Amino acid sequence: MSIMIEFCTSNSYFGTDKVLQLEARFDCQVIEYGCLTSCGQCYLTPFVYVDGDWMEAPTAEALLEAVVRKLESLEPNQEQG
Repeated sequence: MSIMIEFCTSNSYFGTDKVLQLEARFDCQVIEYGCLTSCGQCYLTPFVYVDGDWMEAPTAEALLEAVVRKLESLEPNQEQG
């Protein structure tokens, strides 16, 4: 099951476009929109939607770390030996 990450191109000046690199590390699909209809929010703080859940952080780096933690928690549990 692929996780969907959505971000606004207007928000990318914060550096939120770094989420694009996550497709290589996780089973996720990153979708870039011109607008996510969160009017004005994209100019205030870095944010993305992960499987429909709003995530924001004070910096793009902190947001990326939070998204990685969320993706890791959503990964299927691997067999333990």
